[in-house]
Amino acid sequence: MPGERDGEWEWLLFEQSQVVTWGQASRALSPGKVRHLLAVGRWRRWCRGVLVAHPGELTRSQQLWVAVLSVGADAVLAGLTAAAEAGLRGFRREPIDVLVPAGHSSSTARRRLAPGMPGVRVHRTRSLPPEQVQVARPRRTTTARSLVDAAGWARTDDEARSVIAAGCQQRLVLPGELVEVVEGMPRARRRALVLETARDAEGGAEALSEIDFVRLCRRYGLPRPDLQERRRDAGGRMRYLDAYWRRWRLHVEVDGAHHMQVRHWEADMRRQNEVWLDGDRLLRFTAHQIRHRPAEVAEQLRRALTTAGWRPHPMRRRS
Repeated sequence: MPGERDGEWEWLLFEQSQVVTWGQASRALSPGKVRHLLAVGRWRRWCRGVLVAHPGELTRSQQLWVAVLSVGADAVLAGLTAAAEAGLRGFRREPIDVLVPAGHSSSTARRRLAPGMPGVRVHRTRSLPPEQVQVARPRRTTTARSLVDAAGWARTDDEARSVIAAGCQQRLVLPGELVEVVEGMPRARRRALVLETARDAEGGAEALSEIDFVRLCRRYGLPRPDLQERRRDAGGRMRYLDAYWRRWRLHVEVDGAHHMQVRHWEADMRRQNEVWLDGDRLLRFTAHQIRHRPAEVAEQLRRALTTAGWRPHPMRRRS
């Protein structure tokens, strides 16, 4: 009958998807037994100190374990890698993001461990409260912390906004959870962008206040729109138009965040088609464009209004 230690070893293999460190294996079996398993090809060494208890290719779970164990005991999955494990769809799977304390001795920020194993990108942090680490195998940061880090590590601001928006719209995290995490990270990269995008996702189009849009129109010499106008759609449901120039039949929708789910995208297309079938023009902008690219928005509004018959007052000047 197997002893208690045999049961513990079998459980460790199961829990870690057959990926173990040299220390774990040699304590359970003896160094000589481990060397024999490697020599006869029953086990495989994937990097220094990390072994896999079979000779075949790695599953995704095993790749994650190799990444974490190769970095060290304090390492946790983080960023897009941890978010993907929580269910995030539509973003890259490589390299594998791993987070360690700032004083960790890992010698490189990016490594490729072996052919057939994705690269591992090691990040350091001075702040990782215990409540931001999930009890998962392998351990990973919470979804909110993962998304905040992923936004900070993103290549561009647009990618960072998409990550935050997708996490909210795929219902993996509440916007308030993102705000809570980033408010505790005063030095976080793209902190203001994360806060703005999370609040946009929370409020949708209403996150862009009526005052903001009216101010843009006034600044660029455009006529004031009617705001939150009610209209019944073809299915009999009451809709609210974000901004509408009734005289020129121009409708503007302001999206709080990018739509990542097909059903939302299709619903938007149906709503847009209904606007066009009624004879109106429709322009769509994100809240970010309104705030940060106002001249671009104003130029498109001006062209649409002019095409519809509006003529600016001859004495009106843009400020």
